[in-house]
Amino acid sequence: MNVAKAQQVAAGAEAGRNGLGPDVLFGCTDEMLRIRRTVERVAAIRVPVLLEGESGSGKEILANYLHQVSPWNEQPLVKVNCAAIPGSLLESELFGYEKGSFTGAYNSRAGKFEQANGGSMVLDEIADIDSGLQAKLLQVLQDGCFSRLGDLEERRCDVRIMCITNRDIQAEIQRGSFREDLYYRINVVNIQMPPLRRRLEDLPILVDYFLRNYGERFDRKVQPLSSAVMERFRQHHWPGNIRELENYLKRYVILESPDSILSELEERRSGPTSAGGFQLPPVTDFSLKKYSKMASQKAEHYLILEALKQTRWNRKRAAELLGISYRALLYKIKEAGLPQKKRA
Repeated sequence: MNVAKAQQVAAGAEAGRNGLGPDVLFGCTDEMLRIRRTVERVAAIRVPVLLEGESGSGKEILANYLHQVSPWNEQPLVKVNCAAIPGSLLESELFGYEKGSFTGAYNSRAGKFEQANGGSMVLDEIADIDSGLQAKLLQVLQDGCFSRLGDLEERRCDVRIMCITNRDIQAEIQRGSFREDLYYRINVVNIQMPPLRRRLEDLPILVDYFLRNYGERFDRKVQPLSSAVMERFRQHHWPGNIRELENYLKRYVILESPDSILSELEERRSGPTSAGGFQLPPVTDFSLKKYSKMASQKAEHYLILEALKQTRWNRKRAAELLGISYRALLYKIKEAGLPQKKRA
């Protein structure tokens, strides 16, 4: 084992002590093992990484891990949720400002890029930044240069930028809300995190981790889940992905009631439906924005399935019916975990 690989293994072990270790994070599915190989190749190279996937699928956890196994893991890891900060404030948050540059700027302040210099930066909900800020971010990615608000001095930073989104950026580009040139800059390495329903083989690994973790945290002696609960887990669609699974298991450890899990899963299975007949996602997070996105994804998956049924699984005709390209339909079928062809 060479020195770089040994350092990466040690960093991975340290990441495991601070959160999901590599064996839990990546599991055993072919799709996740391919992602693990990608992470190992890119860990020591300071290039932008774009992490895409559904809400709760583990994108931020993977970004944390990628920083932990990088050679600059002792340098800062700075995170910014672009959707949580109003556009008018996000620029000063990222790039900093000089005293007197706007009302209330009583002192100069370094922005997140300066704070992250030498380390890594995570830009969550990257698709939410406005067009003006996209241009300034593009400059940082091109030459590592930026200026604080109210300052003409050009500053430099050396940062790995990891962008996270659960939106279809290609669709945002077509709508004109996201710059295509910025997309190519942030998308040097692309990692598509699969939803939990596409990695059900990893359920036992994840369940064991969360039970042990919360058992230790809450000082509880936790009984393993029954085969009935595990079977119901395998049948569940997991709209909230790993985050939803974690919440179930946290409640199980606290309440010590497997029956409550079964009854809740059954209730959500037959839970709220839209006027169109498809099942709305369960409420696992009271953020209206996040729930709206989940409901939109659910409606999209339902519509795609109905189009496939209507065309007897002729995907080219289904794409025409939906008004999208054939390639886009194939991607969405895979993303939704829908069957590629009609089941016999």
